[in-house]
Amino acid sequence: MARTSLSGFPEWLPEGRVIEQFVLDHLRRVFELHGFAGIETRAVETLEQLESKGETSKEIYVLDRLQAMKEAEAGRRSSKERRMGLHFDLTVPFARYVIENANELDFPFKRYQIQKVWRGERPQDGRFREFMQADIDVVGMGELPFHYEVELPLVMAEALSTLPIPRVTVLVNNRKVVQGVCEALGVSDVEAALRGLDKLDKIGPEGVAAELADNGMTLEQTQVLLEMAQIRSALAAEIREGVAALGLSSELLEEGVDQLCALLESAELRLPGVVVADLKIARGLDYYTGSVYETVMEGHEDLGSICSGGRYDSLATDGKRTYPGVGLSIGVSRLVSRLISAPVLRASRKVPTAVLVAVIDEADRHRSDAVAAALRARGIPCDVAPSAAKFGKQIKFADKRGIPFVWFPGAQGEADTVKDIRSGEQIDALASEWMPSVEDLQPQVELC
Repeated sequence: MARTSLSGFPEWLPEGRVIEQFVLDHLRRVFELHGFAGIETRAVETLEQLESKGETSKEIYVLDRLQAMKEAEAGRRSSKERRMGLHFDLTVPFARYVIENANELDFPFKRYQIQKVWRGERPQDGRFREFMQADIDVVGMGELPFHYEVELPLVMAEALSTLPIPRVTVLVNNRKVVQGVCEALGVSDVEAALRGLDKLDKIGPEGVAAELADNGMTLEQTQVLLEMAQIRSALAAEIREGVAALGLSSELLEEGVDQLCALLESAELRLPGVVVADLKIARGLDYYTGSVYETVMEGHEDLGSICSGGRYDSLATDGKRTYPGVGLSIGVSRLVSRLISAPVLRASRKVPTAVLVAVIDEADRHRSDAVAAALRARGIPCDVAPSAAKFGKQIKFADKRGIPFVWFPGAQGEADTVKDIRSGEQIDALASEWMPSVEDLQPQVELC
């Protein structure tokens, strides 16, 4: 069969998969340390559900049966059949999950979710059509205290800053600040202002000014919004001074500034310098209502945000009850692709195997299999050589894969030996007792 290449669907080589799995395992551990419970939702949602949130309908992959497609072409498709699509993020399916399981969940409900999602956009550096996301959210019933808007970015900051990657900065803002400024300026189309400011890094001040003008904003309004977007600091006092210098006042603006500064003050106590307020961060999605977050990696700012999210008050509602929440999402594939290609990280070996058990003779392969079974029973990943080739060839087999040890079963009446093929050291060993170092037991991932 001829090879068919599909862009936007990443397939890592074994070493890349080791790096991805390392990142996923690390995130899972941190999330669970902070009390988040893991869930998984179905890959498909109804088109009605998918199209109800945000401006992503053009990116939805529609799921259909081949027979249904043929029936549709022939004009025989049933109007009762519900159309489905692959989820383009994990927030929309989570909202549906909360509503459907509200009677069984304990609120506030803290969940993490690590799954693939699909988005029909043009593939480019760091952007894929199929990719892995890792989300955390806290959802309340009817109300959700503000302190979760402080906790969530700090959990994500901890998760990312404890990975062996370049320094990350969590950029934060509060939609109430932008909305309050718009209110004080008399800007009626707040959503247009938010969408415009969200594109500042992509199209620059002139592009944003033109877009805001197209949406009916005056030159004075645009200038103040762009001045606000330049305010950035990790210190609450400097944020207050910058906003005060705009010469605007509204109750909503004051509330937003107070919440933003409270977040900065808490972050400075727990993770100094990691969280920075940036008032141009708006997050274009219309369901965010409070704090919003984006995250950049030092030296790789061109990659854009690797982790984003915010507070939402009405994303999940069943008509009787509302489930406000706050959440963040890491674009794991986006991050891992850069870690591999830069390269930023490397794996100590391509395979999980710590020991290759040599085969002296095919007639004695059962002896090598027995050694391997004894090692595996003690949690040591191992493999048995594919053939009873010369020992030098079996050692090369291990070396090519980065396997650090080769085990040689002893002849009748002789002890087994294990060789560290990196140093050349070879010692007598018993499969029931010998243990590699903690570093050698599993592949290690480190900065290049």
